[in-house]
Amino acid sequence: MSTPPTDLPAAARLARAGYLPVDPDAAGRGTRRWWDEQSGAYLAEHGAFLGDARLRWGPEGLDEDDAGLLGDVTGRRLLEVGCGAAQGARWAAARGALVLGVDVSAGMLARSRELDARAGVGVPVVQADAGRLPLADGSVDVAFSAYGALPFVADAAGVLAEVHRVLRPAGRWVFSVTHPVRWAFPDDPGPGGLTAVRSYFDRTPYAEVAADGTVLYAEYHRTLGDWVRLVVGAGFDLVDLVEPPWPPGHEHVWGGWSPTRGRLLPGTAVLVTDRR
Repeated sequence: MSTPPTDLPAAARLARAGYLPVDPDAAGRGTRRWWDEQSGAYLAEHGAFLGDARLRWGPEGLDEDDAGLLGDVTGRRLLEVGCGAAQGARWAAARGALVLGVDVSAGMLARSRELDARAGVGVPVVQADAGRLPLADGSVDVAFSAYGALPFVADAAGVLAEVHRVLRPAGRWVFSVTHPVRWAFPDDPGPGGLTAVRSYFDRTPYAEVAADGTVLYAEYHRTLGDWVRLVVGAGFDLVDLVEPPWPPGHEHVWGGWSPTRGRLLPGTAVLVTDRR
């Protein structure tokens, strides 16, 4: 299988997009390449909303300063999994945490260095797969991930097992993903996104594929029950499930997230867990 030229934008190489079975390894390579290529455009579009040193759990704008899902992080050892440009890690560092960001995309980590300089808060970051964390057993007090890694990996159980390994006993693990119910609806921010068109129980991944068959991007659907079974099976206790409502006056549109849909449908699920 040949690799499409990297000097072309992903959209120029796209031949098919939809709910397609894909090879997990090929999908992982393609998604990493997509984030490398799109990191600058992604931050140009969403950077102002995300901030340089904030932890927002999703497009609804739920802020960790208000939610307090991680607890007091001062002096604690934190890990941001799928950190992207490390906005969350930077938020934690500014509050006295010892924090490390991990992401598979070199492009996103390069953007994190730019934000370090702009925010005046530097955080260490490492390029690594979330399923193979470069940390010792029990070396982390709190791990978190805001839409990082888990939506883009076929082996979510492997990622959860790794987070469990590096957390100390009773350590906290909080992560957010697209609310599973959204997968039954078109990714349309307008009225067209309010009518279910697919089975919620269809777990076929969404994929974008080039003409030569190269996977350019992939995301994976798990039902809410799947997530509960995954976290419990990995050795975590589910402490809370947060479904942030769309706040009044919030008009930011992010892909399929919008006021039109957010007032009627949940868009984000935040799972708060503790390591058993």
